[in-house]
Amino acid sequence: MSGFPQNFLWGGATAANQFEGAFLEDGKGWSTADTARFIKENGINMTELLKPTTKADVEFAMNDKEGVYPKRHGIDFYHRYKEDIALFAEMGFKTFRLSISWPRIFPNGDELEPNEAGLAFYDAVFDECLKYGIEPLVTISHYEFPLGLAFKQNGWQSSETIEAFERYARVLFNRYKEKVKYWLTFNEINIIGMTGYLSGGILADGQENMLQAQYQAAHHQFVASALAVKACHEIIPDAQIGCMLARMEAYPETSNPLDVMESVNSDHTNLFYSDVQIRGYYPSYMNKFFRDHAITIEKEAGDEQILREGTVDFMSFSYYMSSIASHDKEGDVTSGNLLASKKNPYLEASDWGWQIDPIGLRVTLHKLYDRYQVPLFIVENGLGAKDVVEADGSIHDSYRIDYLRSHIEQMELAIDEGVDLMGYTPWGCIDLVSASTSEMSKRYGFIYVDLDDEGKGTLERSRKDSFYWYKKVIETNGNELN
Repeated sequence: MSGFPQNFLWGGATAANQFEGAFLEDGKGWSTADTARFIKENGINMTELLKPTTKADVEFAMNDKEGVYPKRHGIDFYHRYKEDIALFAEMGFKTFRLSISWPRIFPNGDELEPNEAGLAFYDAVFDECLKYGIEPLVTISHYEFPLGLAFKQNGWQSSETIEAFERYARVLFNRYKEKVKYWLTFNEINIIGMTGYLSGGILADGQENMLQAQYQAAHHQFVASALAVKACHEIIPDAQIGCMLARMEAYPETSNPLDVMESVNSDHTNLFYSDVQIRGYYPSYMNKFFRDHAITIEKEAGDEQILREGTVDFMSFSYYMSSIASHDKEGDVTSGNLLASKKNPYLEASDWGWQIDPIGLRVTLHKLYDRYQVPLFIVENGLGAKDVVEADGSIHDSYRIDYLRSHIEQMELAIDEGVDLMGYTPWGCIDLVSASTSEMSKRYGFIYVDLDDEGKGTLERSRKDSFYWYKKVIETNGNELN
C-alpha cells in the first residue's frame, strides 16, 4: 500500500459546548446546550435534547437550581487551554478541531457588535495552537445556538437568522484570517432533521408540523452556509471551508430488493444535506418526501443562485457505526446516537449499543468520494467507553486502541484504492461531556479528565495508554499501528 500522504492532517476533535465551560463568563450568552440536563432513570441515561422542546421547558432549565447541567461547566478548557493544547502537541497533532461558541461572540445572536472578550479568548487559543505548529480546524456552529434567537424568532425557522449568521461568520473570518485556514460551517447539519432545538433553536410551541419547521430551518442553514463559503473565499482566499455531516451508513438487511430500496432511501435521507451543500441544488428525490409529509420549502428570491455559488471545498463527516435498513420493521433493535437500528449479527457493539464497523467506514469513504469527487475529512470517529483508573493512576484502554486501529487500517485501504482523504480527527481527544446524554462517564479521549457525571472531581488530566499509542501513529504517519 502507498500509505498516508505526507501532508495528512492527524489530530483530534472537540466542541465548545462540551468542554469549554465558563458558563456565562466574560459576556457569554445562553445557548441551547446550556439547558441540557443529565438525567438517570432506572439506570438508563436519558436526554432531553431529542424531544420537542417548548419555551416553558427552556425557561425551567434556565431557572433550575437543583438539576445537573454538565455542559455549563464542561472540563474547563476555557481556563486550562494551555495545558490541554500542550498535551495535544505532545501527541504530535497536526490539526485540532474545535468550535467557536456563537453566544460567546454574540451573546444574543444578533447584536451588531461582537463581544471582544469572546474574540480575545479564541485569539489566545489559536495562538497557542500555532505556537506548536497545530492548524486550527474551526466549526462555526456546533450545537450551541443562541437562546436569544430561539426566543426572538424561533431560531433557524426564521430567514432572519441567515443575516445574523453571516454577520457572525464574517466577524470570525476577518478576525482570524491570519490564523485559521480550515473551516466548517455547521456541525452534523442533518441533525436538525431529528432534533430541531439542539442545533436549530426551534421551539415546539405552536408547531403544527415539526418536520416542516425542521426542513425549512435546514433550507435557511443551506443558504447561510453558502453565504459563509462565499465570504470565506473573499476574505481568506487561501482558506478551505467544508460542510459536515453525521454519516449514517445503512446496509440492506437481506438481498430482498425491498431491503435494498430501504437502504437507498436511508442514503437519500442522510445525504440530502451534503447533496445541497456540495452540488449546489436540491435533489429531485426529495420532491416525493416533501409531498408525502406536507412540507413546502419557502425560498427567497436569489436563494437558488446563492446555493449554486456557495458550494463547499471539501466534505467532512462523523462516523461511529453502521446500521441496518430493513423493509420488515420487526426484530431486535440496538440504539445509537440519535437513531435506532436492527442488530447486525456480524458486528460487536459498544457499551452504549453502537455497532462497531471499521469496514463500514471504508464503504462510506468510497460511497462519498464516488458521489461527490471532492476531498473528504473524517472529523469525528471514536469509541465511547467506561474507563477504569488503576491504583497507580494508569488507564489501560486497549479497547479504544483496537477500535481506532481497525478504522485507521480501513482508511489506509481506501486511500490506496483512490479516495482523497485529507485528515482524521478522532472525537473527544480529551474526555468531555457527551452531546446526547450529558455524561462524562462515556469517555472517548486519549486524555482522562477526573470528573464524574454529576460534575464532581479534580479536573486533573492524565494520559491513557491510547495517548502514547496515538502519538506513535502520528509520528510514523500511520505506519506503526501496534
